[in-house]
Amino acid sequence: MAFPLLRQVRPVPRLCRQVFSRGLHLSRPRSKEWSIDELINCNEEWRQNMMNTDPNFFARTARTQKPRYLWIGCSDSRVAPGTICGLPPGTLFVHRNIANLVNNVDTSAMSVIQYAVGILQVQHIVICGHYDCGGISAAVRNDDHPSPLANWLRNIRDVYRMHREELSRIEDQDVRARRLVEINVIEQAINLYKTRIVQQRRVETYQKLDEYGFVQPKIHPCVYDPATGKLVRLDVEMQDYLEELKEIYNLYSVAHLDDEEAGWDGMGPSVVLPP
Repeated sequence: MAFPLLRQVRPVPRLCRQVFSRGLHLSRPRSKEWSIDELINCNEEWRQNMMNTDPNFFARTARTQKPRYLWIGCSDSRVAPGTICGLPPGTLFVHRNIANLVNNVDTSAMSVIQYAVGILQVQHIVICGHYDCGGISAAVRNDDHPSPLANWLRNIRDVYRMHREELSRIEDQDVRARRLVEINVIEQAINLYKTRIVQQRRVETYQKLDEYGFVQPKIHPCVYDPATGKLVRLDVEMQDYLEELKEIYNLYSVAHLDDEEAGWDGMGPSVVLPP
């Protein structure tokens, strides 16, 4: 079966600049003609700008990728990682889902983490939530949604339950939701520390500090505010959480890393590495 040639779309001069300057991306187009032409034309304008700035950019990035960061964020259309961080392609390896969850039964998320940490060997993992998150708000309001969304939101409600004492003292629902955004980010950062691939990589780099310079990957809980465009690191001491959890999750073993048959109990004494 032969595939048709790429359809030529009607050029729209300076479309991308119009989109951002006038906020057209916040409204839905009246005509279906814009639905894909907008993307194709914006891509072409972006491509030309990149080639004018760096003629070898695409030739260089076509060969390989070596991102420094794994970004785990929300699927919200306002929180596009490369855009809000001002970084070019090839810098961020990205996984996004509703409310930026790190769920141990989510095969997609676990595969992304395994590939990013074990193969790409990213130096940092950013777990980023954002204020005005629909998933968080649905959990706070106890909105009823059909499955599978209801099953996914239950993970957020579990976080709410674990911190109910603190959250119940916040009377304003919007303020409570903002605080749950922050708490959820911290809980997902803890979930990252629980994963075996993250533990193993951190131990490996700890044993070779002369080569790597610091324990990797470092995990950074962050929150983005769509109202201001600002990305901030949460002021939280992850070391305290690691100390509390090490007896349960055996964070971090420093022996027998080459023994593929060994379970966590067979991997030697636990030590807590710098977060």
